Amino acid sequence: MELEQISTTAGRGFALLFRGIKALRPERPIHPEGVSLTGSVDKLPPTQRSGISWVDTPGQVQVQARLSRSIGLPGPLPDIVGLALRIPAGSASFDVLLASTGMSGASRFILIPHRSASEAAFTTLMPYQGSRGPVLLAARPLDSAPRLPAKTEDFRQALGDRVWTLGLYHSALRGDWIRFATLSLTLDPNQQDTDRRFDPLLHPLPGAGIYRWTRTLREPSYTTARKPS
Repeated sequence: MELEQISTTAGRGFALLFRGIKALRPERPIHPEGVSLTGSVDKLPPTQRSGISWVDTPGQVQVQARLSRSIGLPGPLPDIVGLALRIPAGSASFDVLLASTGMSGASRFILIPHRSASEAAFTTLMPYQGSRGPVLLAARPLDSAPRLPAKTEDFRQALGDRVWTLGLYHSALRGDWIRFATLSLTLDPNQQDTDRRFDPLLHPLPGAGIYRWTRTLREPSYTTARKPS
């Protein structure tokens, strides 16, 4: 069976699952509660180009972000941790969705539950289409990061007025991760959570394509999640 056929079948399956969850959580089937964050991305001069223009162009941009637990399990239990970014680009903006995975070998494609956000590594899980081939993005807290529980209220209390600093990286499907930026985040002073919907299909990364198989895998469940309750 071809990859696109597999992704189409899996995409329909995820959509059915989302419909079931949406019956219980009409507003947000997954990532039901989160922490609204704000900050900046400081992009470095590229040491090795990714093939995505935005990644390969140095400069500083502002960012809005949301940290959340994917399944919404009770606080003491580990959960898949999500980090969603919205970044302005000209008159528009784009979204990047990251989830807690490994970073070495095949683990960069495996979701890993965590109790602590500061002990998690985050990747896009599925690749972007760059001019040089597939590109994964990742975020990883730097060594100096404070210990931050993933549970929403505990995260807010632990971060307080401090800055959460993460490195941003790009990589091919395998091989080394290349750091291209620093992500600095603080609690949003205007709101505890946000009703913003992050969607990398509606708000794509500049200079990056979306593989057809990744679209057919994601679009059915994203469409289900977007539908009004």
